[in-house]
Amino acid sequence: MFFGKLLPQEGNFFEMFNEHGKYIAEGARAFVSMVKYFNDATLREKYAADVNAAERQADRITADVNRLLHKTFITPIDREQIHGLINAMDDILDLLQDSAEVMDLYDLQNLNEDVMRLSEISAKCCERVQHVVTLLPQISKPAVAEAALKTCEEIDRLESDADRVMRSAMSKLFRDNIEVRELIKLKAVYEHLESISDRCEDVANMIEGIVLENS
Repeated sequence: MFFGKLLPQEGNFFEMFNEHGKYIAEGARAFVSMVKYFNDATLREKYAADVNAAERQADRITADVNRLLHKTFITPIDREQIHGLINAMDDILDLLQDSAEVMDLYDLQNLNEDVMRLSEISAKCCERVQHVVTLLPQISKPAVAEAALKTCEEIDRLESDADRVMRSAMSKLFRDNIEVRELIKLKAVYEHLESISDRCEDVANMIEGIVLENS
């Protein structure tokens, strides 16, 4: 009994998930602003720097969670679920940062409406991810579990919307008379942006599993 009291228990994993979720939403908002003001070099650099800052903060939290996981004897949810969830969340911000870097490295001159639509859908997915992780501490309550599952369904629908927008955008690329280099650049950007919503769906799927196992 005394030995059990000496072992680290629970930890503040839910608080760390919440903090990470805030950086996901913050990074997504900065990314959308970067796309919106892409033709203004000063604002583009400012918002790209904000995306990078959010990604670095989230990386720190991911590392803290993984370290704490090794030190904690009793965890609030399954250890593998904690590890998988925080790393899946981190993948979202990694892709936001990668997408911003691709746009800069490819020296895109103009971003079209499809890029903006995909960016906005990605940001909405990120906001729903932030929301759903705040529900995890109380998922044993039926009403909270139901709310979490509904939010996961919203993320799934948004991911489907992103798929449709990307298919339409790809179709336009190959139908319209677009210079080959620009076509290659835009195709890569579309794929990066659509992948953001995919990673959000990965998080939603993990949370659905956590809810169903723990509610």
